[in-house]
Amino acid sequence: MDGNDLSPEANELTPQPVAYKDRATGLIIFGILTILLGCVAGLFVPLMLFGQMATAKATNVPVNFSAILPALFIYVVLAVALVWLGIGSITARRWARALLLIFSWSWLIIGVVSLIFMGILMPKILANIPTAGTNGKPALPSAAMNMVMVVMFLTLGVLYVILPAIWTFFYNSRHVKFTCEARDPVMRWTDTCPLPVLAICLWSLISVPMMLIMPLVGHGVIPFFGIFLTGVPGTLFYLAIAAIWGYAGWSLYKLEQRGWWIILIAACLTMVSSILTFARNDLTEMYHLMGYPQAQIEQIQKMGLFTGNRMGWLMSLCMLPFLGYLLFIRKYLRRF
Repeated sequence: MDGNDLSPEANELTPQPVAYKDRATGLIIFGILTILLGCVAGLFVPLMLFGQMATAKATNVPVNFSAILPALFIYVVLAVALVWLGIGSITARRWARALLLIFSWSWLIIGVVSLIFMGILMPKILANIPTAGTNGKPALPSAAMNMVMVVMFLTLGVLYVILPAIWTFFYNSRHVKFTCEARDPVMRWTDTCPLPVLAICLWSLISVPMMLIMPLVGHGVIPFFGIFLTGVPGTLFYLAIAAIWGYAGWSLYKLEQRGWWIILIAACLTMVSSILTFARNDLTEMYHLMGYPQAQIEQIQKMGLFTGNRMGWLMSLCMLPFLGYLLFIRKYLRRF
């Protein structure tokens, strides 16, 4: 019998090819652009080092590289990761498409939140600039300040909203997804975990080295249910948090309910701890314990945003969307 003369039942069981438009060229273009983003991120490392040295020289304060250590770590990791992902996109690897989609969504969400905070903070920061006129320097005109605000928000809007939205739109396309699956038919580690869950896993694992760096930055200072832990107790607490988040992230990657519960309880405890601590202590007290220069603390006090118990409520407000996201991803997990 001719191979085309199959029964209707057999035709229903035969997998049908998925119609899609090949996006290999787009993957190459976005891969090159992603590599360029990684190079830009890498440039921030020497710029921050030179900036720290210039500030120390101008203020006659010893260079404090530990203060910028977390930011340096983020930019180094970001530069390496983006170059690696860009190469993966050029070669149409399915893991690269998955990770770039997570990255672009994270970039977009963080960008929108950052833009909102900048909208709150920048007027307060610029309001203090005219006081430079009291030291023999001309005060900055209000028209110039308005222009600074406009240019800054336009720039941040492009970097934090428009660019990540373009990346998200491209890598979220079904055509891009099917192109990567056709050109990279091997099952990858990103395929074993739904992307919404994988995003939380990656952020949990990335937080581990950040927790290990923090004792080097701020003398082990950390809020703890109404007080600030410092020194050895604070360092041990950071190590415990790193272990908890690392285990929870790995457990969640295996779609275990255990990891989800650990992250949920840890997030709730962090929120309660922040509220209790900053209800009794001002944020500037934490900066004093961390060894921040007095001039920098005074600048923070002038803004007035993080004084009193506002910091605790601000951290809690930021935690609520995270808790909502945890509830959203629970449907992907295995039952006990």
